Amino acid sequence: MRRLGPFLLEPRLSPPRSVVFGVSILAVVVALLAAAPVFLGYGLSPWQAYAKIGRGIFGSWPSFSEVLRRATPLILCGVGLTLAFRAQFWNIGAEGQLLAGAVAATGVALFLPVPEGLRLPLMFLFGFLAGAIWGLIPAFLRVKLGVNDVISTLMMNYVMGYIVEWLVHGPWKGPTMRGFAYTDAFPLSARLSYLPGTRVHWLTLFLGVVLAAAVAFLLARTRLGYEIRVVGQNPDAGRYAGINFAVVLSLVMIISGGLAGLAGVGEVAGIHWRLRSPAQVSMNYGYTAIIVAWLARGSPVASIFTALLFGLIFAAGDYMKTTLGLPFQITGVFNGLMLFFLIGFDILMFWRVRIAQREKVWTSQIGS
Repeated sequence: MRRLGPFLLEPRLSPPRSVVFGVSILAVVVALLAAAPVFLGYGLSPWQAYAKIGRGIFGSWPSFSEVLRRATPLILCGVGLTLAFRAQFWNIGAEGQLLAGAVAATGVALFLPVPEGLRLPLMFLFGFLAGAIWGLIPAFLRVKLGVNDVISTLMMNYVMGYIVEWLVHGPWKGPTMRGFAYTDAFPLSARLSYLPGTRVHWLTLFLGVVLAAAVAFLLARTRLGYEIRVVGQNPDAGRYAGINFAVVLSLVMIISGGLAGLAGVGEVAGIHWRLRSPAQVSMNYGYTAIIVAWLARGSPVASIFTALLFGLIFAAGDYMKTTLGLPFQITGVFNGLMLFFLIGFDILMFWRVRIAQREKVWTSQIGS
């Protein structure tokens, strides 16, 4: 037990799910309250703004479908990051891995001579492989050279971003696009279909949900999942037990990077139908997925619901821009506040807070 001012902190060895859920919800609510001054700065009542956003998004199916559209890449990236975080590999590179998948899908769509019926399956296959390879590079650097995974995965985002910029301004710049910096449009066989009346590419959304369940099964019911959990909790114990750290980490990053690559395929094949600049393809989905995975607290299935929450924030950003006249960048303020309070409230999960004055016995023990 520790003393912190007028409070006593009693450790929880294993916080129950109810506490994890409650603390996470509390952090989200406090983040929304902390964002209220942003609306005041633009001369708007925060409560009226939140009410208008809620009515605008939930008022019709086409409006609500934008939440699903925004959540789709977040589910895939978030599930992959959840797996990596469980192995204590801090993959901050989902943004670059998503872009790698988008590049591979574009190459298949525009330049690979294949039967039309095989084009979409090959786009998803090559997109997964591209994301996996981009994720394997920092895993190799960590295992062989001891390079910090946070730094290496973050830097890989910038490398892939510049590769995309080079492609759309250079060799892949579409001659039919009249000078714009993006590729030619994909053929019809390389485009994903939508749910009726929406822009939700249902196949990618379906893949995200199914793969979230598959990763949850992998973690809970397979030998690899057991090894991932052991390596994440105590790497030294894992090595002592004969677990090959390099193999486990490589498999984790193949899956994590590959899922982000699938998200990139969905964006170019389902939304843009061409490769554009990185900021247009991704909208920082890879970075937001870090918060999605953190809020999911290690659960791939929970990533579906946390991705929906941030899909709601992105859809709210669109609504604020078009209806309230606020800049879309405010969504970054919401995302940052969410991450700040999620990290700050972690202490409530692993420590039970009590008022010191009411715990005289414990206080006397601490003093002795």
